[in-house]
Amino acid sequence: MAKKLLEVARNKIRLKHYSYQTEKTYLGWMKRYVLFHGKKHLKDMGKLEIEEFLTNLAVNRSVSPST
Repeated sequence: MAKKLLEVARNKIRLKHYSYQTEKTYLGWMKRYVLFHGKKHLKDMGKLEIEEFLTNLAVNRSVSPST
């Protein structure tokens, strides 16, 4: 995954003065999402890919919906 995406996100998170732990969490979820879809570019993904990712988390990873 291009570092540019994570750098842009990191900068926006820091501008909002979120905690370091929140930054790590958000960036981690972003990375998992992109890797789940085989490093497909974000501009080529939409609602279907989000639903697939969330379904995978709930069904295969037992992640709570509140997460």
